[in-house]
Amino acid sequence: MEMDKQQLRAGRAELREALRSAKYLFVAVAIFSFFVNLLMLTGPLFMLQVYDRVLSSRSLPTLVTLFLLVAGLFLAMGLLDYIRARVLARAGARFQSLLDTRVFVATLHRSISPADRARPAMGLRDLESIQRVLSGPAPFAFFDAPWVPIYIGAIFLFHPWLGYLSVAGALVLVALTMLNEMVSREPQKKAVEAQALAETFEQSARREAETVRGLGMRDAATAKWRERRDAALHAQMLASDRTGGFAAGSKTLRFFLQSAMLALGAALVIYGEVTPGVMIAASILLGRALAPIEQAIGQWSSLQRAAQGWRQLIELLARTPAPPQRLPLPKPQGRMVARSLSAAPPGERTPILRNLSFMVSPGEALGVIGPSGAGKSTLARVVAGIWPAMAGELRLDGATLDQWDSDALGKSIGYLPQDVALLDGSVAENIARLNPNADPRAVIDAAQRAGAHEIVLGLPKGYDTPIGVGGAQVSGGQRQRVALARALFGDPALVVLDEPNANLDSEGEQALLNAIKDLKDRGRSIIIIAHRPSAIAACDKILMLDQGQQRAFGPKDEVLKQTTRNYPQLVRGKEPGRENEADDPRSLSLSGNISAGGDGGAS
Repeated sequence: MEMDKQQLRAGRAELREALRSAKYLFVAVAIFSFFVNLLMLTGPLFMLQVYDRVLSSRSLPTLVTLFLLVAGLFLAMGLLDYIRARVLARAGARFQSLLDTRVFVATLHRSISPADRARPAMGLRDLESIQRVLSGPAPFAFFDAPWVPIYIGAIFLFHPWLGYLSVAGALVLVALTMLNEMVSREPQKKAVEAQALAETFEQSARREAETVRGLGMRDAATAKWRERRDAALHAQMLASDRTGGFAAGSKTLRFFLQSAMLALGAALVIYGEVTPGVMIAASILLGRALAPIEQAIGQWSSLQRAAQGWRQLIELLARTPAPPQRLPLPKPQGRMVARSLSAAPPGERTPILRNLSFMVSPGEALGVIGPSGAGKSTLARVVAGIWPAMAGELRLDGATLDQWDSDALGKSIGYLPQDVALLDGSVAENIARLNPNADPRAVIDAAQRAGAHEIVLGLPKGYDTPIGVGGAQVSGGQRQRVALARALFGDPALVVLDEPNANLDSEGEQALLNAIKDLKDRGRSIIIIAHRPSAIAACDKILMLDQGQQRAFGPKDEVLKQTTRNYPQLVRGKEPGRENEADDPRSLSLSGNISAGGDGGAS
């Protein structure tokens, strides 16, 4: 999706505002750089005095005095150079700290979209690349660059021919810098992208290490990772070769120009045009004048990476503007109404859900059924406020979801996704939704209502047991129970459960039914996405989806009679014969002749 210029300007403005917030630090660096560069004249002037005054007068006291003065000046220069490096490091750190949260939240928001989740997350890496450049030696080239004409002007004062040589050398180095930019920009960009792809695959393989090992995929996964890694190394070598060649060429040229300056100066000394001190001083001044240009070439790969990161951050921030401040709404009661609702994943234009209308009131449980790919999980994400509605409206207590502050909405909704994911932290931290100020009694209450309290106590460290990345330290059933407790934490007004019994045994399913009954007794609204009948046993209404469209909505018994072939078995709870798997009461066998009727209203 193309962005307009206004969006890009907004993203660029955010980055510039972060830079402006540290402007006083950059001003301090500029002031220190002025005195550092001024003190850089100490060496050439000392050489000039030694050759033209001390040696001709053979005065030892003059030499000692000059040496002590130079020692003090160099000490001051070193101290100022150290201070400006510390100040610059803090300027880079301030820039990053101001944008860290903003970029992290934007990256999380973009990761909600399946298309963006498949791409490497580069936002924080881009920010770090800019911070490294701001805190490193590269900005010194910028602050020292204004002194290049001053140093060259001083050389012109010694002799015009010496000045002409310095100007020619500076122009050649500037041309090398521009050529370096043109030649190495694309290889540097490809190197960064290839490295990100290799790291993304490595992280994915590490997360799914059990699957890789259990299915004998180790060699295949290693080969694929090796392929991406080799591509990244090849791209990095190409970029390094090009930037390294220019860096070596500029360094060699600078040494040559200094020697050429000495040779030209010596010739002028022979002809009596200048003194030997001028010859030495001009050579030193030329080296200092060309140093910022050479430094810029040496740091070019970092500068290019930072420039690429700057452009990508502009795009990220433009695509994900900061959420506006919302007027706090009263805590919802849980009444949700959908009218002509259509939805699709963020960034997609083809709707997965089309024209849904339903309602769930406090104290009611709505079961959402349908075949795989019908759009049930999409509906769960839309109802939970994760994906926006594309058309129609979805209201919670009369307000559309975009009228709610996202955090306030999230605290009022309990969401149990189909793919249960726990974050790295303790069991208590996961149940408390990582709230550091959570009331321990509320954590335990949520676990008890989910039937997970005894399970948690059975873990090695109870509620302090570390979960591990992705919940690796607990079983699938334990993960589901902890995630259910997390959904119930804070007593939300609306609870959305997507396949809540996928990993549960009979005891777990009973605990789930008890939790649903408790929610209904508390006057909470529940939406349950289900394939198995046990999950909808406590439901009052059923919404039937098929290919993203609403086929039926109404009281549970009426919809099940209309849409399921094995309804009598579901009611009796009998185990049919194995010869007719369609009548298995453990699965919803949908009728092939489903009416598009039913109570499709949401009044």
